[in-house]
Amino acid sequence: MRRSLLALLGVLVVLAAGFAVVAWHPDIAPVAPPSRSAFDPALVRRGAELASLGYCASCHTAADGRAYGGGRPLATPFGTIYGTNISPDPDSGIGRWSLAAFRRAMREGLDRAGHNLYPAFPYDHFTRLSDDDIGALYAFLMTRDPAHADTPPNALPFPYNLRPLLAGWNLLFLKEGPFSPDPAKDALWNRGAYLAEGPSHCGGCHTPRNSLGAEQASRAFDGGEAEGWWAPPLNATSPAPVPWTEDDLFTYLRAWDPRHGGAAGPMAAVADDLAQVPEADIRAIAHYIASLMGPPSTERLKQAEALAARPPPDTTHDPDLAAGAAIYDGLCAVCHESAGQVPFTLRSLAQHTALAAPDPRNVLQAIRGGIRPPEGEAGPIMPAFAGVLSDKQTADLLRYLRARFSDRPPWSDVGGWVARSGGAGS
Repeated sequence: MRRSLLALLGVLVVLAAGFAVVAWHPDIAPVAPPSRSAFDPALVRRGAELASLGYCASCHTAADGRAYGGGRPLATPFGTIYGTNISPDPDSGIGRWSLAAFRRAMREGLDRAGHNLYPAFPYDHFTRLSDDDIGALYAFLMTRDPAHADTPPNALPFPYNLRPLLAGWNLLFLKEGPFSPDPAKDALWNRGAYLAEGPSHCGGCHTPRNSLGAEQASRAFDGGEAEGWWAPPLNATSPAPVPWTEDDLFTYLRAWDPRHGGAAGPMAAVADDLAQVPEADIRAIAHYIASLMGPPSTERLKQAEALAARPPPDTTHDPDLAAGAAIYDGLCAVCHESAGQVPFTLRSLAQHTALAAPDPRNVLQAIRGGIRPPEGEAGPIMPAFAGVLSDKQTADLLRYLRARFSDRPPWSDVGGWVARSGGAGS
């Protein structure tokens, strides 16, 4: 027994020593903050496009903070993580980071001091960027205005607050290295794959994750989660009532698509950023995603038309459904029964993917919080009804919308979803 215990202890010591070797990384010496004149303006412009393609500002800028100054909270299943300061401030930002340190962060998920970064920073996607694009992004960030702002400490319980454990996560899930083109595909497809899989990290939201927070590679683009919203599938499993085409995807990613509408929730910030990048890049992303979804069948197109033309359901024997219909007629129909004549509305709500979703959360978010365009810009607008409708009224409206505008089964636990979301009460 003693020999067995000693042997086990020896194995544990060896494993601990091996893990320590894997988890330890040296720091990279700080550098003097480079001057703006050190960077080619064309390189900075390309970096700006990449920053928009990667939505960098949306994660690294607090609600009332300076651009890229960090501090924005991101709620995860493991706790709250705060976006770091990636402005060129020499003390609280990355002003003393060399290009080598920045490249290591993008490729390996390590900061300048050698500490592991949490994969809420999607380095498992950014690792696919080319050296030239990493250099361009570095040039852009280093020419922003420095923002002196300390990042709040992450609110992560034990053991998730132990950064060295992320070395094990990387061994399991990080496939390090730049994107490798598929020789069997054309240049446009490969360009779209590079952008979608790399800087735009589309799978970060649209792929389900396992219990350790890693994307399930075998279910790429099967749909996922994004800050309390459902991120629909971007492949052949998409439940969109109106099948997506390449042109639909392009217009949706730029601003508004007349067959599917516009982005809401976290996706709205994505569309705002993508509106700033060259059209050719958005065309490439749309081409790639459309290839994953496959061409729409004639049967699905016919089903979409039939759904949009379907009359309202009979509510005679269902008081809750009748109550939902009355709320819809009183609050919603003035815009949503205009056959698309009201700007930024669709011909029918039956065209919205959210009403074909497996649960009501996206529709609920829109009802509770409303929809509004960025300040000073034109776009879809809808008032928030969180302070207007009670929980019971909200649930009745959700049930009616599903019955009226979807051919899928009723949502389960609608009342539970409403109660968990908070609102006006009952």
